[in-house]
Amino acid sequence: MDFKKSDLIIPSILTVFCYVVYPYPEIAMWSIFFMASYSAIANDSIQTIGTFIASNSDKKWYYLWIYMGGIFLITVTYSWYNYGGDISYGRLASKGLNEAPDNFKFLQVFAPVALLIMTRFKMPVSTSILLLSAFATQASSITSILSKSFFGYFIAFFIAMLVWILTTNIFEKFKNSKPSRIWLPLQWVSSGALWSAWIMQDMANVAVVLPRSLNYDQFIVVASFIFFGLGLLFYLRGDRIQQIVLEKSDIIDVRAATVVDFIYACLLFYLKEISSIPISTTWVFIGLLGGRELAINLRKKNGNYKDALKMIGKDSLSAGIGLIISLILAVSINENMRNELLSLF
Repeated sequence: MDFKKSDLIIPSILTVFCYVVYPYPEIAMWSIFFMASYSAIANDSIQTIGTFIASNSDKKWYYLWIYMGGIFLITVTYSWYNYGGDISYGRLASKGLNEAPDNFKFLQVFAPVALLIMTRFKMPVSTSILLLSAFATQASSITSILSKSFFGYFIAFFIAMLVWILTTNIFEKFKNSKPSRIWLPLQWVSSGALWSAWIMQDMANVAVVLPRSLNYDQFIVVASFIFFGLGLLFYLRGDRIQQIVLEKSDIIDVRAATVVDFIYACLLFYLKEISSIPISTTWVFIGLLGGRELAINLRKKNGNYKDALKMIGKDSLSAGIGLIISLILAVSINENMRNELLSLF
C-alpha cells in the first residue's frame, strides 16, 4: 500500500470544506452528491469499466468515455423519466431509505471523503454500505443490504468457479493466438450492458442525499456532473484502484474481459430483479473474480491454487476492512441507527 504525503492534501482540504458547509442543508446536499459521485464511481470502477479500460488500453481514452458516458445518460434518463424523477430505479424506495435527509452532521458530509481516501489506498470498500448506511433511518435496511450482498458474493463465486472450470482449458488453448475481430464488439456490448446494470444498482449510492424526485434542472446538474466526472476517470485510466483488476490472470485479454463482464452483468440484472433492496456490488464482483481465479489455477497444469487463495483472501480482507470501517462510520454518523442498535443490548 503506497503512501505519499501528497495523498493527504486533497482529503485535508475536503475535510475542512465539509466542516464549513455541513450546517447549510442545501449546500451540504449538493456537496455530498458531488464528492460521492466521483468517489463511488472511482472506487467501483474496478467492477464495471475496470476490465473495459484494461483490455482497451490501446484505445484513446475519450472514445471509451463517450461510449460509456452515453450509456450512462441513456440509463439514468430512462429511470428519471419512468420512475417519476427517481434516478435509482426504485432502489431508494426501500424502507429506511425512502426519505431524503433534510439536515446533515459533519460526519455525514465527510463520508464520501472517507471513501475517497480508501479509494486512494486501492481498498475496494463497499460504497453501498458506507454511503447508504450514513443516511438510512433504520438499521434493518442495512442488514437487508448486507444479507443480499453476501448472497450475491457466494452465488457469484460458485457461478464463476463453474464457468471457468469448464472453459479454462479452452481459453488456454487459444491464449497465445490473436483474438478474432468479433471479440472487440462483443466486449464493448458486454461492458456496456454491465455498466448499465451497475448504474441501475448503484445510482442509489450517490442519489441517497438528493430529493427522491428530481426536477428537470436538478436532473441536468446530476447527469452532467457524473458524465464529465467519467471523462476524468477515463483520462486517469481508472485511477489507482485499477491495479486490482490488472493483478488478475489474463484479464487484459479481450476474450477474458468479455466473459467476466457478461457474467457480472447477468448477476446484477438477476439481483436487481429479485428485490428492490440495494446491494453491495463490490462483494458480488470480488466473489466473481475470486471464483474465477481459483478455478483457473485449479485447471491450469502449472496453476497454483494456494496463490489464488492468497489473492482471494487479500481482496476479501481489503473489502472486509472497508466494510468494518463503513459500519463504524455508519454507527458514528447515524444517530437513528446508533440508537436502534443500542436498544438491542
